[in-house]
Amino acid sequence: MSTYWLLTAAIIAEVIATSALKASDGFSRLWPSVTVVVGYAISFYLLAIVLKTLPVGITYAIWSGVGMVLVAVIGWWFFAQHLDAAAITGIALIMAGVLVINLFSSSTH
Repeated sequence: MSTYWLLTAAIIAEVIATSALKASDGFSRLWPSVTVVVGYAISFYLLAIVLKTLPVGITYAIWSGVGMVLVAVIGWWFFAQHLDAAAITGIALIMAGVLVINLFSSSTH
């Protein structure tokens, strides 16, 4: 499987786990809590495989940047969390940074 597909799967698992962390209500609800633990375990396992191929700095920038953007969108969509202009601008800048890394950096190859 392609390294970037594994990284994508790691990001998705992390986003699911982080979203479930909110739903777990401080680990007081069983199934969201189980989802947190399983999601993070899968995410870190896949991230460790990705790190065999890609540099840690680039991998972490992509993983955390894309994950943060997705978690912010999920927080807005599912948890009715407000995103003001500054938050949206910051998210756009993070997305731009991830794109610059992927499109123009020779470190990712």
